[in-house]
Amino acid sequence: MKTLLIALNIAALLCVPVAAFAQQDLISDPEMYEKKHFEEQCTKAEFSDSFVTRQDINNDGLIDAVVNEGELTCDGEKGPQCNEDGCTYNFYLQVAEGGYFMIATAQIYGYDFQKRFGNMVLAMKMNPRFCDRPDADKEKEPCIVTTRVRGTKFVTISKK
Repeated sequence: MKTLLIALNIAALLCVPVAAFAQQDLISDPEMYEKKHFEEQCTKAEFSDSFVTRQDINNDGLIDAVVNEGELTCDGEKGPQCNEDGCTYNFYLQVAEGGYFMIATAQIYGYDFQKRFGNMVLAMKMNPRFCDRPDADKEKEPCIVTTRVRGTKFVTISKK
């Protein structure tokens, strides 16, 4: 009996790490998913037209989604999660099988979508401390982190 309990405990321990690496569930629409979340968190949630931007961020031809939580008004407060580092942006990739999954969350001031060497890249405006310039004026000299989405990862191309 004691041997059986030890064997079951070992089997359970071996299964736990596998569960931690399980694939993320797909969601049908990031906009509906995020709005539902905030409608549950806020007594009154309002969303501007810029709350969700739909565009292909990983150059695969599928339209992805970027959610800007700064475009949320929760109980009369615009962008309640925004701070000196900017607002929370959630990046979702669409998959060919249908549905979306979140690839990244970033606290940024905003981003520009630019074409470089034939590929689209994100030039994210961030607090200057992310470019080792803690004393720079964030309004006049934001840090620009340029990234490209490869597969399901953000790859930093440059910081300035």
